[in-house]
Amino acid sequence: MTDIIDKGGAIHAGEELDLAAVDRWLKPRIPGLEGNAEVTQYSGGASNWTYRLAYPSHDLILRRAPAGRKAKGAHDMGREYRIQKALAPVFPYVPEMLAHCDDEAVIGAEFYVMRRLEGIIPRRNLPRGLELSEAQTRQLCTNALDRLVELHQVDIHAAGLDQLGKGSGYVRRQIEGWNKRYTQARTWNVPKATKVMRWLEDNIPKREIICMTHNDFRFDNMVLDAEDPTNILGILDWELSALGDPLMELGATMAYWTQADDDFIARSVRRQPTHLPGMMSRDEVVAYYTGKMGLKIDNWVFYEVYGYFRLAGIIQQIYYRYHHKQTRNPAFKNFWIFVNYLVWRSQRAIRKAKA
Repeated sequence: MTDIIDKGGAIHAGEELDLAAVDRWLKPRIPGLEGNAEVTQYSGGASNWTYRLAYPSHDLILRRAPAGRKAKGAHDMGREYRIQKALAPVFPYVPEMLAHCDDEAVIGAEFYVMRRLEGIIPRRNLPRGLELSEAQTRQLCTNALDRLVELHQVDIHAAGLDQLGKGSGYVRRQIEGWNKRYTQARTWNVPKATKVMRWLEDNIPKREIICMTHNDFRFDNMVLDAEDPTNILGILDWELSALGDPLMELGATMAYWTQADDDFIARSVRRQPTHLPGMMSRDEVVAYYTGKMGLKIDNWVFYEVYGYFRLAGIIQQIYYRYHHKQTRNPAFKNFWIFVNYLVWRSQRAIRKAKA
């Protein structure tokens, strides 16, 4: 089963890690850390840079912010570290946090180190050699949604998590924030999206719920048990987590959820195996989740459009760095095309809502 376990690969050009500096900083802070590390890089993410440090005594993950222009508040390694550390006692699906470095002089950026969770990360496709039956796929889907419900039902006050964000007014802050970020990161080859931004501002629901949210909840941010791939061992990448609205998170999650019957563009950029027989459709996911949470939705289209436009903003911020030669990763070269597609999809959902 070791062939299906997720492993790091070659370091991207321009993203080399100063291992000697990291090693000098880590060894006094992690008891028993010995020997020399073998360094590899995970290529699945498109935002923060993530490395595996395989020491003889410890198997570690290091996360740092990318080089180049960053949106205010983005890539805050200290915040991501503290949130996971605070969540650990009440939500047992976060990796163990080991050390945080806020001194950018060490490697040129803030970073943190955690213990690696060994398992399967289901990216665009399941790893070669792993096949799930339709029943197993359904169980994996159900387990993932149950973890999302479990996160959203964490008692943030009892757990001391109520100081992690501003809370009330989250929905409006998100809309205004993503509208601003999209505009600031816009390049000549993507639309202004003025009508989408105005529609979102004009249709903010009066009701919101505040809970702990992950805000990047996808299968490729999960670690599955190699012995039972329907079992979720951990959830990764808490950069965007916040005290927020659960339906906003559901909308964001559905923007990534590519069905088998989606159009060619959506299927061509699929990055998680939500197309497999046994996976729920987006409508089924919404029905299952709201049933578990006991929620009624008056205007799902708002959350759907928010999810598409927010994803357009995230992708455009990444493309902005490539466009301005702040990163040379060729994977980002055509991101502008998908930004156009997501804005179109937002507009299509709005038109359907008005019809």
